[in-house]
Amino acid sequence: MFALCDCNNFYASAERLFRPELIGKPLVVLSNNDGCVIARSEEAKACGIKMGDPEFLVRDLIKKFDIHVFSSNYVLYGDISERVMHNLGRWFPRLDVYSIDEAFGWLGGIRNLENYTPVIRSSVIRNTGIPVSIGVAPTKTLAKLANKLSKKAGGVMVLDTDKKISAAVKDFPVHDLWGVGRQHYKKFEQLNISTAGQLREMPEMWFKQNMTIIGQRMWNELWGRPVIPLDAVRETKKGITVSRSFRNYIEHPDILAEALTLYASRLAEKLRAENLRCLYLQVFLYTNKNREDHPQHFPSHTHKLLIASNSTSDLVSIAVRVSAMLFKYGVKYRKAGVIASGLVPESELQLNVFASHDNGKKDVVSQVLDKLNLAYGRGTLRMATEGYDKKWRLKHEYLSKGYTTRWADIIKVI
Repeated sequence: MFALCDCNNFYASAERLFRPELIGKPLVVLSNNDGCVIARSEEAKACGIKMGDPEFLVRDLIKKFDIHVFSSNYVLYGDISERVMHNLGRWFPRLDVYSIDEAFGWLGGIRNLENYTPVIRSSVIRNTGIPVSIGVAPTKTLAKLANKLSKKAGGVMVLDTDKKISAAVKDFPVHDLWGVGRQHYKKFEQLNISTAGQLREMPEMWFKQNMTIIGQRMWNELWGRPVIPLDAVRETKKGITVSRSFRNYIEHPDILAEALTLYASRLAEKLRAENLRCLYLQVFLYTNKNREDHPQHFPSHTHKLLIASNSTSDLVSIAVRVSAMLFKYGVKYRKAGVIASGLVPESELQLNVFASHDNGKKDVVSQVLDKLNLAYGRGTLRMATEGYDKKWRLKHEYLSKGYTTRWADIIKVI
């Protein structure tokens, strides 16, 4: 049996964790640059706030219903997510973390799931303060379905018999099924298929012909036959990206170099955290395509390294040089980013006889950077080209404190 554990309104719940006075009050979390709504409490949903609504379009609703607004605090969310996943790992023989707020667990051999599953939920809520919902079923697809139903059934839904599964899929909206995209849903509409129960009754060959192998898997999973296993070993990533939109337009190459230094530094940190190195580093710049009165420029360049690297100094040096090459005067840049590709594990590093290397000195420098920034806070030690007065940085006027990652922000109880 599979269990899907999902944190309820995760970003909103994480903000409420250290602000208990907001429990029961409407709350929204905004995307980068405070652009769009990306998370809502149930109370905010009832006020008419929709997912993806631009902030400027819902200001009247925010003011009318006194909705509390927060900028995205990804450092906080990542730390809380790690705590939730650690607690879940205590209850499952195998755990597959699916996203920042979701994880699949394997419950093979465990009996009396109706009693066991609520204990898991209560334990996670008690230890982390984050409300979770758990759906249990013979397949991942049905576990996803059960999880959605559990949110209106006390937080737990166990589909462990054919009778329960048939009742659950009978009226479940087909567009809410895991793996159903827009193109598939259009086909279902043409055939007047509106529920998972109706879809399940279609012949297996129809799935194979109209939805390829993915559809065939879905058909088997809807009938309780597991064909999507837990990921015991994660595949190596194909690429890692760090990109941001600027708070203000960038019109000078030195200011652009500051931004690319920060992004390349973050990219190097991510590579080292996953014990990876990259052979290719791509740098790209964007202007605002919605401003017809601005000159448009979308340059991109990929640099090949002679030796795969995750050194901060290496990647920053390349990013700064390439950004200077791509920059064009008279253009207002709105966004920039770096992409690492050609990723190889550190254990498989291949040196180049024609390229000089420093016998690991740059690696030592990067390790010192990581240790100091971990101990004293990110950005304590950084590359000089990153600058200090970053007026271009993301707009986050409603950013909450780093309650779990910054000593100065730890809550004091008097």
